[in-house]
Amino acid sequence: MFNFLIPGELTKKRWKQFRQTRRAYYSLLILGSAFLLSLFAELWIGDKPLLMGYKGNLYMPLLKFYPQSEFGQAYATQTDYQELARDSSFKTQGGWMLWPLIPQGPLQPHLNLPGNPPHPPSTEHWLGTDASARDVLARLVYGFRLCMLFSLLLTFISSLLGILIGGVQGYLGGWPDVILQRCIEIGVSLPMLYIVILLSSIYGRGFWLLLLVSALFSWVGLSYYMRSEFFRLRSQTWVKAAKVLRLGPTRIFFKHVLPNGLTPVITFLPFALIGGISSLTALDFLGFGLQPPTPSWGELMKQALDNLYAPWLALSAVGALFVTLLLATFIGEGIREAFDSRLDQGSS
Repeated sequence: MFNFLIPGELTKKRWKQFRQTRRAYYSLLILGSAFLLSLFAELWIGDKPLLMGYKGNLYMPLLKFYPQSEFGQAYATQTDYQELARDSSFKTQGGWMLWPLIPQGPLQPHLNLPGNPPHPPSTEHWLGTDASARDVLARLVYGFRLCMLFSLLLTFISSLLGILIGGVQGYLGGWPDVILQRCIEIGVSLPMLYIVILLSSIYGRGFWLLLLVSALFSWVGLSYYMRSEFFRLRSQTWVKAAKVLRLGPTRIFFKHVLPNGLTPVITFLPFALIGGISSLTALDFLGFGLQPPTPSWGELMKQALDNLYAPWLALSAVGALFVTLLLATFIGEGIREAFDSRLDQGSS
């Protein structure tokens, strides 16, 4: 089904062509490395120590919840480890902590800082704090992870739906195509934002709800392309020969037609990723995205609009979004050049 992924001469040529497009190749390395680092963000940026000791015992706060009472404090609530590290009684009991490289969390308000938030950049908070005195750099990193996970899942789901539904329309044609096309036209006429508002008021705002609603709308454009591609492929001589050999329609669809229609779809994937990032950021900016205090680039932009005297908020959020979308665009351009049909003709 996915025979275009099997290593071969054409695949090697495409990869070589992609690597020769330097800005696309390096963009892939940078964006991929950044996403990989964000997946393990707690190990290098966070407000919980990686390892700590107290009264001769070892603790791993990243893996287990420890109440304040575990360390001689009065309550059984969440431990504020930075406050605990400043407690003299903790140190006298032999307490010590091994912190991440950047000991700042995305949800922790730093109310002990002088002045009113948002606070400007400093040696402790490299990009300053937001309107709730939370570290901007930490919120950017964790917001990037959420954006990428949302966009990758959205791209996968929408691509799967678009390929299957558009492929079935184009392959079958006739009344199944007409019925499905009318249903799609009715569906896309519904305003996505109103549906998000309605479902959020009923079920609450969350990652999976936004992903579901976005996936219901994002596959339509790809289905139009797949529909026209399958219309073209089903009239090819080799498809007619397969029918003469009495191969079943399911086998013809999945084993012969689908692999030939999938290859150009790869060029759309980076731009679908861009659409997913932009969609989530826009919803968060409008206040219909992820539930606060979830780290979000759109929410940071909204704060920047409400606090024009704090330019570091706008520069940080807009700069991170711009660089991410730029890298994804370069990757998409490189993939399009690598999958240029002239390369295929040169290999035949």
